[in-house]
This record gives sequence, structure tokens and C-alpha cells, in this order.
Amino acid sequence: MSADSTFSYAIYRLVPRVERGERINVGVVVFARTLDYLGARTALDEQRLAALWPDVDAQAVRPHLEAIEKIAAGDAEAGPIAALDTTARFHWLVAPSSTIIQPSTVHTGMCGDPAAELDKLFDALVLPPRTHRV
Repeated sequence: MSADSTFSYAIYRLVPRVERGERINVGVVVFARTLDYLGARTALDEQRLAALWPDVDAQAVRPHLEAIEKIAAGDAEAGPIAALDTTARFHWLVAPSSTIIQPSTVHTGMCGDPAAELDKLFDALVLPPRTHRV
């Protein structure tokens, strides 16, 4: 286990109608410069999407979410941005945008395992809340 290092993260939100301000969390990106780590995970809850915005095509959204993960991973299929170093890719991934997939502000923390932190944040912030049964 490595010593704790600083990391930064942002949440991706699907915002089909910006003027309404409604959104659902669809992904997380985690960056730890000192550990040379950049990773992203995304998921689209199609039932929730259809309930909130029945006119949004989930299949049209998926390639954009996949591109986020590929850019974070440095996958050559993602084009020239994926060829940048991890710091430049992170800054590109969290730059404010007016598209229907928007990053939150950047948050920071401390961790020793950024991949585990990505999993933890993804579970807590993107996946639907688990219901507790008595």
C-alpha cells in the first residue's frame, strides 16, 4: 500500500436541457499526478434517463461516455487528445463545456490507491443509491 497522495476528481453529468438545470450523474474521472494515474468510469441508467427525458436517445449518448473513458486511458482510438500526457488529458476532460455531458467543478482529496478511489467514487456518486431493507 502506498502513502496517501493528493488526487483530483470530477463528476460527469448528463444535462439534456440546460435551461431546466436537470441532470443525472453518468461518470467520474480521477487524476493523481504524483502516482501518474488518470482513470474514468461511466454508466448510463437508461430507465432513469427515459423517465426524466423520454426524447433523449441513450444510444446517441453512449459513444460520448465511451470517449471519456478512452481519453482518460490514453487509448489511441480516442484521437490526438488521448496522446497528450495525463495532466493535459485531465485538464481537457474537466474543461467546462456546453454539451449535454458536463463535468462538475474539480474536487480534491487524499488517497493511496487512485483506482480504488475511482471505484469508490463511482459507486457513491454515479450508481443508483442502494435501498436498505429492514
